[in-house]
Amino acid sequence: MTSLLYTPVRELGALLRSRQVSPVELAELALDRLERHGPALNAVVTVTRERALREARRAEEEIARGEHRGPLHGVPYGAKDLLATAEGVPTTWGAAPFAAQTFARDAAVVRRLEEAGAVLCAKLAMIELAGGMGYRQPNAAFTGPPRNPWDASRWTGGSSSGSGAAVAAGLVPFAIGSETWGSIIGPAGFCGVAGLRPTFGRVSRAGAMALSWSLDKLGPLALTADDAGLVLAAIAGPDGEDASCIRAPWTYDASPVGGRRLRLGVVRASLGSASDEVRANFERSLAELAEFADVEEASLPDLPYIAAGQTVLGAEAASAFEEFLREGRADELTAPEDAYMWRARFAIPAVDYLRALRLRSVMAPAVDDAMRPYDALVAPSRPVVATPIDGATPNTQASDVVGAAGNLLGLPAVTVPNGLASGLPTGLLFLGRSGDENGILAAARAYQSRTEWATLRPPGWG
Repeated sequence: MTSLLYTPVRELGALLRSRQVSPVELAELALDRLERHGPALNAVVTVTRERALREARRAEEEIARGEHRGPLHGVPYGAKDLLATAEGVPTTWGAAPFAAQTFARDAAVVRRLEEAGAVLCAKLAMIELAGGMGYRQPNAAFTGPPRNPWDASRWTGGSSSGSGAAVAAGLVPFAIGSETWGSIIGPAGFCGVAGLRPTFGRVSRAGAMALSWSLDKLGPLALTADDAGLVLAAIAGPDGEDASCIRAPWTYDASPVGGRRLRLGVVRASLGSASDEVRANFERSLAELAEFADVEEASLPDLPYIAAGQTVLGAEAASAFEEFLREGRADELTAPEDAYMWRARFAIPAVDYLRALRLRSVMAPAVDDAMRPYDALVAPSRPVVATPIDGATPNTQASDVVGAAGNLLGLPAVTVPNGLASGLPTGLLFLGRSGDENGILAAARAYQSRTEWATLRPPGWG
């Protein structure tokens, strides 16, 4: 039965629609695994058993009547705990000061998934305040340091830490995470699953904790790139509440690439801080990509993406939590450095923030022109494998040109597993032009159809 939760969403949905699998039994399986294994991984904040069984019973009744809502109908999932949930279920933002916080209404993404028939089984752990005060150690979460299913002495990455662990350990088939800078791509890469960061504005953030208004994005972590596309199709589109949403609807194109060879650009600058093992897996991936794509050297314009991104993130995070911080409540957070690191954010001059915004308006067309010849740019999703849970986390932002440019300019990216290094997953990143989720998903699907890495599972979670 455990293998059902390791079944890709498209296949699982077909089993549910044909009534070979019961939504109620599937939800009970997920709930039991979340309760049994979630604490060992520090991956779960709240198991939503009552709600899940109610939604699963409704899905079972609808499917029995021949009423099919789509590929997610009856499929269990987990939501990062910065997404509001009603019915008295806490939304903690991963932080002890907000452990009892509740909302009267579900976040837009949760409502969209309910409309699609998906079954919410858990609120998943995260780094406190999505890492908004800075974090350099895995224990920056009141639920405990997030543990990687591939090796419990390693961490999952942040800030969508529980989402990455829950999917990798087969607790739920997919989860919703958020990314301001690396918080979907990082845990997905470290945990050996697919993670999709949509174009800025593709998904409504109504009801989600705000960290950085011009950088925050919501997206799925799942077993495959195809799964991520199916989930994005259910949650994408404007809702009338988030003014930053792209007005045009988005449709997932799951058709194969066909006879046309893709054109992929390799960003060698992304290898600057990569470990030897990550570099070796990436080079092998380039050879695998060359089976269906023309792979050539590419580069991004030489612009200060990292400095601009850090300035925008720091200033907007300080503004988002200004009242909380000025009241001195940062002392209540779990990570020791969170009690003082936020002060640097208040010291960012307004002129620097405005300069960063102006630079972004220059960067966007320059990067778009550089990416125009390619279906996607490719790079390692992370320069190292998951790091020890009892040590400081590496400051990957300092050399993350691709992540900085992608997040600052709101570009879509998807990571998929591309191998193991010392028994830990590594990831391959596809970065696309604004609005072109279908392009990067097509490239990722083509890669996954020719490699075995999407089928690997961490041992010991059966």
